[in-house]
Amino acid sequence: MEKSRKDTGMFAETRKHWPVMTFYERFEQVIAIILSFVIAIVVAVALWELVAHIGELLLSGTLDPLNHEGFQKVFGMIMTLLIAMEFKHSIIRVVDRRESIIQVKTVLLIAMLALSRKFIIIDTATIGADKLAALAAVILALGAVYWLVRESDQRHMLARQREREREQA
Repeated sequence: MEKSRKDTGMFAETRKHWPVMTFYERFEQVIAIILSFVIAIVVAVALWELVAHIGELLLSGTLDPLNHEGFQKVFGMIMTLLIAMEFKHSIIRVVDRRESIIQVKTVLLIAMLALSRKFIIIDTATIGADKLAALAAVILALGAVYWLVRESDQRHMLARQREREREQA
């Protein structure tokens, strides 16, 4: 292998920064790597279950896209996969040293995805209006907090950009 070749492997940034990391930063990286592998296994198993379930429905001839319960179950499983993949993506950003360990915006987005999943799989015949209103209020609150965090991030980014421009002038 050539030394001049750029390291673009899966954990290139971690390998690059490992010698200068503190003990705790190394600990975070190891935990993030283990979590990413565990979540990858969960995603693979969930995908297998989804494919097996749809295959079962196809073979039995009971796959009806207009069947409300079937729709809820299949799309609930798909949303579960998407949520797990978003978790994995956020952890990989930590491993690649692009983000710090806790990303508030990512946590809020995952929470909104989970609530969206809940709205898809919810049986409106068995849930009370008060619980439905509470879920709606929670998703509105999460959306408002996400908007506030995003606005704050954008203001900080603009301030840093202006500071750099002043330093260059």
